Amino acid sequence: MKQPEDVQLSREEGEALIERIERNALSAEDRQLLVKLLTFYFWLLFALREAKLSLKRLKALVFGEKPKPPKPPASGGTAGGGSPDEQETATSISQAMSSPAPVPTPGKKPPPGHGRHGADVYRTAQTVECRHEQLAVGERCPACGHGTLYRVLPGVAMRLDGNALLSAVRYELEKLRCSACGQIFTASVPATAGTEKYTARARAVLALARYYLGVPWHRLEGFQALVGVPVPDATQWDQGEIVGDCTHPIFKWLEKEAAQGEVIFQDDTPQRVLTLIAENQQARARARAQGKAKTDERTGMQTTALIVQAGARRICLYYTGRRHAGENLAALLRKREPGRSKPLVMSDALSRNNAEETLLIRCHCLAHARRQFSDVADDFPAESGIVVNALKLIYEHDAAARDHGLSAQARLAYHQEYSGPVFTTLKTWLEQQTEQRRIEPNSSLGKAIAYMLEHWRTLTQCLKEPGAPLDNNVAERALKLCIRQRKNSLFYATEHSAYIASILTSVIATCVQAGVNALDYLVAVQEHRQEVFANPGAWLPWNYEAALVPS
Repeated sequence: MKQPEDVQLSREEGEALIERIERNALSAEDRQLLVKLLTFYFWLLFALREAKLSLKRLKALVFGEKPKPPKPPASGGTAGGGSPDEQETATSISQAMSSPAPVPTPGKKPPPGHGRHGADVYRTAQTVECRHEQLAVGERCPACGHGTLYRVLPGVAMRLDGNALLSAVRYELEKLRCSACGQIFTASVPATAGTEKYTARARAVLALARYYLGVPWHRLEGFQALVGVPVPDATQWDQGEIVGDCTHPIFKWLEKEAAQGEVIFQDDTPQRVLTLIAENQQARARARAQGKAKTDERTGMQTTALIVQAGARRICLYYTGRRHAGENLAALLRKREPGRSKPLVMSDALSRNNAEETLLIRCHCLAHARRQFSDVADDFPAESGIVVNALKLIYEHDAAARDHGLSAQARLAYHQEYSGPVFTTLKTWLEQQTEQRRIEPNSSLGKAIAYMLEHWRTLTQCLKEPGAPLDNNVAERALKLCIRQRKNSLFYATEHSAYIASILTSVIATCVQAGVNALDYLVAVQEHRQEVFANPGAWLPWNYEAALVPS
């Protein structure tokens, strides 16, 4: 809705107009003025509603307010001011979409996190055998006096202890001096202590604390000093860099395997690198010297997450720098073997996610489309409810297919049969809203509808492509690892430190996806550095244990 022309009306002129209205003595100029006033009134209502939505988004962005669930369509009318025919149509569409698919959904498993942990979850716990203080196998039973005792499965009692992230061991080496020649003989350090001051396990702990927990080096320095084992932040970085060096060939091998994947989830988040910020400042200074308002060089920085489904494995790759997600994706796809089918690539609809689109099958995120409607649910409950409820049904169909373990082809057929009619009905309703001018095109609701219609083909790839995901939640969850680091550490000092962070974050996240103990893995990679560089494909998170077994 375009802003109308301004109406200049003094108080005296307004009172005179009211008097002429009451006397029913309006002139042609008065009628034109009333039309302008009413037009301005409706535009003001529209502007206030849009401002309210913008403030709501700002509040959620700053304070993290979660969006409320959409209200069900109102039977007495729509908050958007729809006609009775529109209200009836919206209600009928909502009812038509509410019929579930005939495939029965199996009983839901109880949600995790309820009850105490069993002893089996402590996979790396040290085992200490405790013998009975008074009795032994073969002795007479002290209770009945007739039977003999034999061993059964032991009971289990767990005890959890606490330690600093890094603990120190002091070896006091005995020294002996000859009374005649004065030569000194010094005891040797035990072989189990190793030859380096910082063990492979200590370096792995530092890497996990920094790149998984997101604790900055200076905070780790303060904690270690607090518990009596001080380690400077610069020393911590040096030790973490060693871990990054050991895992670098694994990172490059993971890139090679990820390039052959079937499904790629793609997203990015802002990041700061001090050396790049300094370059930006220099570029702006050069632009000002040349009389330009701004520099032509790229100044943005971000971290890209590419989460790749390659068969049964999921590989996580992170890149920090000036390149957008689409450029990082294009670089990865250039390593794809010729002759392979096009991968499915899931992202939001931002242009910076685009790569060489002819080499892939683009999917767009339904969750992003849904979010635009849930944001306006307070102002358009009926319209928002129709879209949200329809997408809810699509997700229920997908959950049923997943619970039944359907193959990619079977899932495609299932969505075509049960989700296809829902999508068709929804698209018809969306087109009616725009074609019949039931909504204001420039309103938030109008923009949400236009977004869905514009990207309809890529939003509904689950009806065309086997294995096409519904949303990009996988990549958004994976980026939380980088967001955690950014919130705690604020920036990387150099592009090199950002690259080390990308390597270690990628390897650690891939270990998490594979269900592998990342601490043990990083220790093994360091202890077998030469073997890793010689054959990195044998030291991936899911197969490295086989390489540890001596041949």
